[in-house]
Amino acid sequence: MLALLSLHVLAALLAPVLVRWWGRQALLVLALVPAAAFAWVLSRVGAVLGGQEPRETVPWVPALQLDVALRLDALSLTFAALVTGVGALVFVYCARYLDCGDEDTGRFAGCLTAFAGSMLGLVLADDLLLLYVFWELTTVFSFLLIGGSGRRLAARRAAAQALVLTTAGGLAMLVGLILVGQASGSFLLSEVVADPGSGTAMVWGAALVLVGAVTKSALVPFHFWLPAAMEAPTPVSAYLHAAAMVKAGVYLVARLAPGLADVPGWRPAVLGLGVATMLVGGYRALRQRDLKLLLAFGTVSQLGFLVTLAGAGSYELASAALAMTVAHALFKSTLFLTVGVIDHATGTRDLRRLSGLGRRLPVLAATGTAAAASMAGLPPLLGFVGKEAAFTALLDGGLPDRTAAVVVLTGLVAGSVLTAAYTARFVWGAFARKPGVEDTEPEHPPGPLLLTAPVVLALTGLLLGPASPLLDPVVAAYAETLPLLAPEAEHLALWHGWQPALLLSALTLLGGAALFAVRGRVQVLQRRVAVGASADEGYWNVLQGVDRLSVLVTGTTQRGSLPAYLGTILVTLLALSGTLLITRAPWPDQWRAWDTPVQAIVGLVVVTAAVLALRIRQRLSAVLVVGVTGYGSAVVFALQGAPDLALTQFLVETLTLVVFVLVLRKLPKDISERHRPRERAVRGAIAVATGVFMAAAGAVALSARTATPVSEAWPGPAYEVGGGKNIVNVTLVDIRAWDTLGEIALLVVAATGVASLVFLRRRTGGVDRVPRSALDEPQPGRRAPRNRWLAATVTLEPGRRSVVLEVVTRLLFHTIMVFSLYLLFSGHNEPGGGFAGGLVAGLALVLRYLAGGRYELGEAAPVAPGLLLGGGLLFAGGTGVAGLLAGAAVLQTAIVQTTLPVLGDVKLVTSLFFDVGVYLIVVGLVLDVLRSLGAELDRQEDQEDPIELTPGETVLR
Repeated sequence: MLALLSLHVLAALLAPVLVRWWGRQALLVLALVPAAAFAWVLSRVGAVLGGQEPRETVPWVPALQLDVALRLDALSLTFAALVTGVGALVFVYCARYLDCGDEDTGRFAGCLTAFAGSMLGLVLADDLLLLYVFWELTTVFSFLLIGGSGRRLAARRAAAQALVLTTAGGLAMLVGLILVGQASGSFLLSEVVADPGSGTAMVWGAALVLVGAVTKSALVPFHFWLPAAMEAPTPVSAYLHAAAMVKAGVYLVARLAPGLADVPGWRPAVLGLGVATMLVGGYRALRQRDLKLLLAFGTVSQLGFLVTLAGAGSYELASAALAMTVAHALFKSTLFLTVGVIDHATGTRDLRRLSGLGRRLPVLAATGTAAAASMAGLPPLLGFVGKEAAFTALLDGGLPDRTAAVVVLTGLVAGSVLTAAYTARFVWGAFARKPGVEDTEPEHPPGPLLLTAPVVLALTGLLLGPASPLLDPVVAAYAETLPLLAPEAEHLALWHGWQPALLLSALTLLGGAALFAVRGRVQVLQRRVAVGASADEGYWNVLQGVDRLSVLVTGTTQRGSLPAYLGTILVTLLALSGTLLITRAPWPDQWRAWDTPVQAIVGLVVVTAAVLALRIRQRLSAVLVVGVTGYGSAVVFALQGAPDLALTQFLVETLTLVVFVLVLRKLPKDISERHRPRERAVRGAIAVATGVFMAAAGAVALSARTATPVSEAWPGPAYEVGGGKNIVNVTLVDIRAWDTLGEIALLVVAATGVASLVFLRRRTGGVDRVPRSALDEPQPGRRAPRNRWLAATVTLEPGRRSVVLEVVTRLLFHTIMVFSLYLLFSGHNEPGGGFAGGLVAGLALVLRYLAGGRYELGEAAPVAPGLLLGGGLLFAGGTGVAGLLAGAAVLQTAIVQTTLPVLGDVKLVTSLFFDVGVYLIVVGLVLDVLRSLGAELDRQEDQEDPIELTPGETVLR
């Protein structure tokens, strides 16, 4: 199972490359990935029916007892078969549906493959938190697939709406899963269902889990995001919104129903929301004119039907739920693909403009009609079997409360009448000839490969109707996990004889036919009783209200005064933490001013610099004085025996000074603001109080320690397990590697945010390289290019050049880069590491920029910062995946020792590769800062520079 998920990850990463090589034909190759998973799932049917449950468990975060726990039982097997089987056919369909020259095909293929893997992981996960991880991955990839390239406003709005709602539901579900896991004493799904526990935590946990399922499966009142998501390409709708993503909520309800159905509030919520959704979706589908929207609201209706059956908590309804889930995935994906073919062939989905298409495209018409018949519940299709099983279960006592069973049955029958009516509307709108409408002539008749997927899916639904007894063992294997409330279990079959459920099925079909026959009157009635408000309008009104509230709060509290903000933060700190420190903190019994007199000297220098920073009125001088305080802290670290921390502090302080200097170019030379003595006194008091508080807090923290520091036990494991003598570096890349991964991810986000605020043009506009004209022809008043020390100095005015700096840069740049690599490779045993090495390399780039300007920076680093940032993060995270694939814990270090010619004994620690990722990210961060605060500001100032102007570019004056 883990290998199949890894195969999806690899295929998703390679998809853009394959599409670039082979065009849309690459999708046929990518279809082999879900097809292989489908074959594997089918090969395990015998084992699952025999009582075996294939399991795989790999340690993930051992300290938190988190594992990658995967399990295949009857329920997960059914959903996995749908995800992989339908997914493979959708890939085949995409190979002809997508345009040949679409530049976004590679991105689409990668996202679709990643989504397929995420959905497969979701249904195989046996750990609550792992399930949540895959749950959110499906949310992210569905957002990318719905939004497409981002060029269309409607698609962006639909994607954002789906993301907001499903993510909000997912966060609620996360809290619920934690409560459920705590209440049951286990985070394994199999153990939670077997022994769910009880109490208030379980009740609230179950309720919050249902919130996640309701939003994911688009139940009332969150049903509106699914029709809006029809802005996505048709294959996305067929896969995500028929067979996969929206089924996640159904799967979660079905998975937890055996354990949580009797939790107070579960059954009323599931039954009430399910029936209401079925009725609302069916009612809305009757008035749709776009075939895709009609199917979308029909999907909402059917999802309500499925959740009602899956969450009822009885053997009978669970059996019907699983059968109906398979039927729905088959007929609804077929219908969406059919609409895609119609749109592709005719250029429209408006049923008012389509006429006579059944004669022009007979194969497509037969395929769509067969799938629609299954949706309406016509025999001998699988949809009829599932619907009759649901009616029979409710008639035979499938719910503990007989009154509730009657109410639910009435609602499902009414919903099925609406289903039959909008099914007839779909078939009539798509394929029938309409009086007064000219017959539609397909401009692009579909080829065999485009029809393959819908035909196979429709035939499967047709064959599984008579062959439904073949599904019965799988369905029964899941249904047996729930109590049987009827006198005896009824098995899936096409014919059970003359019984009340058959009469109800006939009534739903007749009622649907009658509604369709008087469709004109129905539409008039719908317009007359139309409700002015809608859930979709309510959602946008809420968003607008939040925006207005944020503007009001921001305008009230954010006045643009930095001293006010900082003063508020510090006063709050003093008021809360300071009070606790004074009243409850255990103060030290003994005080020691310093360990050596040098510390006192350094402290005096730092205090003096801090006081001078308040008095100096020139910005550059103030920045330099503030830098002295940072360097002083670094000296204290060195004196206290922390060379790694001191080295990092020195480098960070130097880079911070560079950033300050770059920013100061846009600010006045002097600090012109003057404050009254009273204001300065208040600020001074706050500053002194905060300093005293921090010193006291540090002293209290040191004196309050009673237990042995955990770090004292690290030197041995750091060398034996982590393979390094530098405990600080081993901690960063091994012991606390998860913390480091989060921190470098934050660095990437920060760098991206800073650059986005500075760049006026597209950030991907390229790297500033020395123009060829400047290299070929000496400029007036300048030396010939062959005599220059640096490549880009020819682009500088003579007055802006420093020959000394150019010479020093030329002589030292490569040495500094080599030193940065030395720090990278030696950091596991000596002071250094990826972070320090990256800072040194970044300072080397700073030197090149200061000596030669933005063009010299382009010559020194002809690579986009985003590539380094993203590549470094991917490289660092990939080392964790590599450990997982090797059967170890995520980010666990492996040590390789060997003997090589010339080099002798070589010891390689795999965490070095994690450190390489950190190195790349830091270099990318510095380069991004130089490109944004340096080169981009230079470009904005030099708009009249003839070297900068491109053909057709005008100068803004």
